[in-house]
Amino acid sequence: MNALRNYLDKIKPNFEEGGKLHAFRSVFDGFETFLFVPNTTAKSGVHVHDAIDSKRIMSFVVIALIPALLFGMYNVGYQNALAGGGDMTDHVGMFLFGFLAVLPKILVSYIVGLGIEFVVAQWKNEEIQEGYLVSGIIIPLIIPVTTPLWILALAVAFSVIFAKEIFGGTGMNIFNVALVARAFLFFSYPGCLTGDSVWVESSSIFGLGYDLADGATCATPLGIAAANGAQSASLTIDSITGLIPGCIGETSVIAIALGGLLLLWTGVASWKTMFSVFVGGALTAILFNNFGAADNAVAQLPWYQHITLGGFCFGAVFMATDPVTSARTEIGKYFYGFFIGVIAIVVRVLNPGYPEGMMLAILFMNVFAALIDYYVVQSNINKRANRAKLK
Repeated sequence: MNALRNYLDKIKPNFEEGGKLHAFRSVFDGFETFLFVPNTTAKSGVHVHDAIDSKRIMSFVVIALIPALLFGMYNVGYQNALAGGGDMTDHVGMFLFGFLAVLPKILVSYIVGLGIEFVVAQWKNEEIQEGYLVSGIIIPLIIPVTTPLWILALAVAFSVIFAKEIFGGTGMNIFNVALVARAFLFFSYPGCLTGDSVWVESSSIFGLGYDLADGATCATPLGIAAANGAQSASLTIDSITGLIPGCIGETSVIAIALGGLLLLWTGVASWKTMFSVFVGGALTAILFNNFGAADNAVAQLPWYQHITLGGFCFGAVFMATDPVTSARTEIGKYFYGFFIGVIAIVVRVLNPGYPEGMMLAILFMNVFAALIDYYVVQSNINKRANRAKLK
């Protein structure tokens, strides 16, 4: 590491004001601060001093996403082999197939997203913002494996420009960037996110996997529930392990839980927000079970299947807890998370055309996060003012 530090120090003058590579100052600064914690400190004003910066926080989130990513790759190969009647014992082959299917999506996401951030940072003569380190890997995980790369590139560009940069960059956006990319796909290219044909990769890659017949379908458990009602206990187990059709990183509760435990252990994510999402979702599902229409199959889905199917767990752990777009007051986190869970189940039950509500629930509550914090803070101010009057 000392050799790398010395090399960076040697070439750094080329990227500073007056250097021959000054035009790429933001790019150099981004790589340097990613590799090493900056040794500069504030000269004036009041600041909180901590041993970790935002790049390190984002790195923890990326590490937490690795279990869901790796299992998602395996599940892509598993679903292809299952639909193709292949060898279900070839675990290495299924993982390699999934790896080759998912890797281009990750590359496109980072190349497009970071490319835009590099250009904007250089244009504004600012540091490269690190928020896209997380968004860049989440976006491929919340889409079907069959999403065309050019459509993914459009969604990434739209979300980075209109949901982030236009608000001022990392820390200033009011909407979750990854979910805006998914919303762009949902409203602009709904065929990429809906239907039974989008959940399984149908073509072999470099001799791995199986070529499936045209029109091969692979319905998700939520889609089946919308048509046929409650699922079997075995499917509940499959939804926990993750061997079901779905978006790349959203199927395995176990993999998501491993990442969630890391986020909680490191203090990066709030347990209050996370816990409240599950409470809100479970209670709403129970209400629908008891008072919902008997002919509404999703309303009769048990509460535990609601929270294990679809993107509920992934959204609760990795997106509802986004520190930028969620409520920041401690009491506000309970309300914010609770209403996300409520709205997600309500959308599922009352929207038979698309039985998934986590995306819309989080985006909707992003709008109200600041309002929730305002009322919590104002309530504290009023209580202190009343105590002061009593004295």
